[in-house]
Amino acid sequence: MKQFLTTIAIFGCLTTLSAQNYAGYWQQNADYTMQIDVDAEKGTYLGTQELVYTNNSPDTLDQVFYHLYFNAFQPGSEMDVRSRTIVDPDQRVGDRISKLSPDQIGYIKPKSLKQDGRDLSYEVAGTILEVKLNTPILPGATTTFNMEWDAQVPIQIRRSGRDNAEGVAYSMTQWYPKLAEYDFEGWHAYPYIGREFHGVWGNFDVTINIDENYVVGGTGYLQPDSKTKRGKKSWHFVAPEVHDFTWAADDEYIHDTYAGPNGVELNFYYKNNPEILENWKNLQPKTAELMKFFSETIGAYPYKQYSVIQGGDGGMEYAMCTLITGERKFESLVGVTAHEMAHTWFQFLMATNEGKHEWMDEGFTSYISARAMNKVMNSNRANPFQGSYRGYVYLANSGAEQPQTTHADRYATNRAYGITAYSKGAVFMAQLGYIIGQDALDKTIKRYYDDWSFKHPTPNDFIRVAEKVSGLQLGWYLMDWTQTTNTIDYAIKEVTPENEGTSITLERKGLMPMPIDLTVTFEDGSTQLYYIPLQMMRGQKPAAGISREVLADWAWAYPTYDLEVKSDKKVSKIVIDQSELMADVDRENNTFEAQ
Repeated sequence: MKQFLTTIAIFGCLTTLSAQNYAGYWQQNADYTMQIDVDAEKGTYLGTQELVYTNNSPDTLDQVFYHLYFNAFQPGSEMDVRSRTIVDPDQRVGDRISKLSPDQIGYIKPKSLKQDGRDLSYEVAGTILEVKLNTPILPGATTTFNMEWDAQVPIQIRRSGRDNAEGVAYSMTQWYPKLAEYDFEGWHAYPYIGREFHGVWGNFDVTINIDENYVVGGTGYLQPDSKTKRGKKSWHFVAPEVHDFTWAADDEYIHDTYAGPNGVELNFYYKNNPEILENWKNLQPKTAELMKFFSETIGAYPYKQYSVIQGGDGGMEYAMCTLITGERKFESLVGVTAHEMAHTWFQFLMATNEGKHEWMDEGFTSYISARAMNKVMNSNRANPFQGSYRGYVYLANSGAEQPQTTHADRYATNRAYGITAYSKGAVFMAQLGYIIGQDALDKTIKRYYDDWSFKHPTPNDFIRVAEKVSGLQLGWYLMDWTQTTNTIDYAIKEVTPENEGTSITLERKGLMPMPIDLTVTFEDGSTQLYYIPLQMMRGQKPAAGISREVLADWAWAYPTYDLEVKSDKKVSKIVIDQSELMADVDRENNTFEAQ
C-alpha cells in the first residue's frame, strides 16, 4: 500500500509539472484531513477539517469560497424554489424540500474557521461560504485552513441523504465543506441548485466515527488502524490524487470483494435483501468486464480499488466508487454500473467542469458506456448510439434546444438539459468518428487520457487532441455543434439520368457543414462509394479499407454540390450517410430510389 501511495503521489507531482507544457496550464491543490463523529440515530455529526491549500495560479488570492451542499435541502433554498418553478421538475425532488421539517433538513454550519492559526471572518450565502482572508495567498504559496462545523444529514432527496427509498441509512455525498475550484477562468463558486460539480485535486485523509454496527464503504483505502471504542467504530480512509470524497453506511450491508483487472479490488456493498441478492452477485463479474473494457479503450484505471454501493437516488459517480439504487432488473443494474463507472474516466480522471461542460461529462460517458454495454452484454448492435441520435433529433426539431455552452443550471427545462448533456453529448463523440474515422477516434480517446488525466480539460483541449491525432482541422465542428443550435440537414435535390451516367445534385439545407459519405447502388445490386471532403477540414478521413472515390471539396457557403456518376448501369438508389452516424435532422431527404 505504501509503495502504491508513493507512486500515485509522484505521478501527481509529475502531472503538475508536465501540465505546464500545455500553454502554461496550472491547477490548484487542496489536501484534506478530516474527522467526523456521527450520531447515527439523530442523523447529525460534528466535523473538523485541516485543509492545506497551494496556490499554483499566477494570481494573488484575497478570498476563498467553500461549498456547503447540505444547505440546499432546506425550504426556500435555490434548489427548492427552482424545483417548484421549473416547468418539468425532477420527480425525485418536486416539492419535497419545501415540506421538510427542522429535523429532516440538511445543513452545514461552520463553528470556527482559521487561516494559519488566525480567525477568519466569513458569511454563509445559501450553499456558499464566502471567506475574506487575513493574509492573501501569493502565487506559489501554501496556506492552512482549519474548520470546525456541525451538520445535519437531510432526508434523502437528491444524491445525498439518509434513509433512501431502498432503506440505505446513509448516502454521504457532498457532505463536507468543500473548497471551490479556482482556475484560469477564476472562482467557480456555483450555488447548488440541481446539477453537478467541479473540485480541486488533492489528497484526502478521512476518519469516520459511527455506531459499530454500521458497515462503511466509499472513496479511498481503508487503513488498518480502524478501531472500536465505546460503541463506535473509527473507519480511517486515505485517498490519493482525487477531487472528492464519498462514503455510505448501513447496518445491513453485505460487503463482497471481487478480483478486477490489473490487480484492482472491486468492492460491492448492498442491502441484505433476498430479492436482489442474485442480481448483485451476477453483477460482480460484469463489473470486472466493464473495467477491463474501459481500461483498454480509454486508459488504465490508476487506483487499486473501486466500489459499487447501493445508495442514493439513481446513479451517481464519485471518486473510486459509485452510488446506485439496487432494486433493478439485471440489465438495468449492469447498465447503471457501466454508466457510472465510465464517469471514472470522463469527469473524474479527465475532470471537466460539469457546470460549464456537462456534455463532456455525461455525453462522453454515455458514448463509451453504450459501447461497453454492447460488448459486455453481447448486444452486437451496428450502431449502439441510436437512442442518443433519436433524442438529439427530437430536441433539435422541437424548437426548445439551447446551445451546449449553456450552464447546466440555466436550461429552461430539465428535458432540454438531459437531452443536450447525455444524447447530444454522446452524438458529438459518435459523429466525430464519422468525421475523422473510427480508428482516429479510438486513438484520440487514448491520447486524451494520456494528456489530460488528473487535470481539468476543456472542450478546446479535447478537440485539439483530435486534430493532432487525425491531422484534420476540427474547430468548425466544436463551434457549430456546441456553441450554436445549427443543425445538419443534407438532401438529394435532383437525380438526372444522362447518356453516359447519372447527374446528382446534393443540397445543404441546414447551417451546419459536414463531409459527405454517399452510397450509390446500381440496378444489378453493385455499389459505388463516394466521399466529398468538407473544404474547411483541410483534409479527408482515411478510407479504412473500403474502396471509394474521393471527389472535390465542398465549401460551406455553396448550398448545392454537383457530381457525375459515370457508368452505363442504371442507378437504383442513392443514400447520404448510410451509416447514420451523421446527425441529420431530416433523414427523409437523404435517400433517392428510382421509380
